[in-house]
Amino acid sequence: MSFPQNLYTTEELLVAKELLHQGYKHDLNVDGTVEFKAKVNQAIEHLKTSGYYDFLRTYIKEITEIDGVTQLRETEIAIWANQYAVENPVDAASLFVQKAYSMKEYLDGELYYGGNAEKRSVIKRVEFLQVLKEKAVDSFVEQECQRLLDLWSESSLTF
Repeated sequence: MSFPQNLYTTEELLVAKELLHQGYKHDLNVDGTVEFKAKVNQAIEHLKTSGYYDFLRTYIKEITEIDGVTQLRETEIAIWANQYAVENPVDAASLFVQKAYSMKEYLDGELYYGGNAEKRSVIKRVEFLQVLKEKAVDSFVEQECQRLLDLWSESSLTF
């Protein structure tokens, strides 16, 4: 049984869920310009440092550069990201965790969009930043995590 190319039908979703339950991980593909790939690869290093890389590979098979709005493409098991979304590799890594969590909820049959779902995915993003901050060897990464955590803390007043 191979992982479905896309997730359009109930049957494709069931196959995907079964394979993920058995421990399937995607071979993450990054598609875009040289600069985009370099930034995404820096973000991936942060995911590896934090221990979240397998989480990303479980739910996302591709990160593709686009000239448009960054978004999760559930049926394609992909994140479409613009150059601005990956400019800061620490923030990009946290964005990828957030989108992977939304994809997890999609596969679990939960409401993966809207206010409450967005709040849950942001909590996962903040959790990632806290873990990366603790595990980071580079003081710049640690400081950047704290800066982003402070920004998320300020914005959480709206939740």
